[in-house]
Amino acid sequence: MGGCMHTLHLEGDPNPSPRKMPKRSDTSLHISSLLALRKCSDLEKAIATTALIFRNSSDSDGKLEKATVKDLLQTQFGNFTEGQETKPKYREILSELDEHTENKLDFEDFMILLLSITVMSDLLQNIWSVKIMK
Repeated sequence: MGGCMHTLHLEGDPNPSPRKMPKRSDTSLHISSLLALRKCSDLEKAIATTALIFRNSSDSDGKLEKATVKDLLQTQFGNFTEGQETKPKYREILSELDEHTENKLDFEDFMILLLSITVMSDLLQNIWSVKIMK
């Protein structure tokens, strides 16, 4: 693990749990996190950015309200959800979200939701169809 992930642990806990993380209100800590992302690989940046968006949008319990999740899907994940509304699998995923026993999602459930939508998205299919010259 290079300098990227080590510098993102600003609270002192080497294995912070999203459920116990306090909301970041200190701007300098937020800026430090963003600066630490510069040292990350593209994949690390993608996951770290997702974690930061989750954290900044979550409540004091470190969870997202269903309404917040749906808003994030529209505002932060629109290229993956675009055109999916009529697909049975997409409707099934959103139905499962609506039927989720809790009214909130933790980080793990949020990531599973994002991955489920990604796998069935037109955008991913377009990415797979691009010929890569090696």
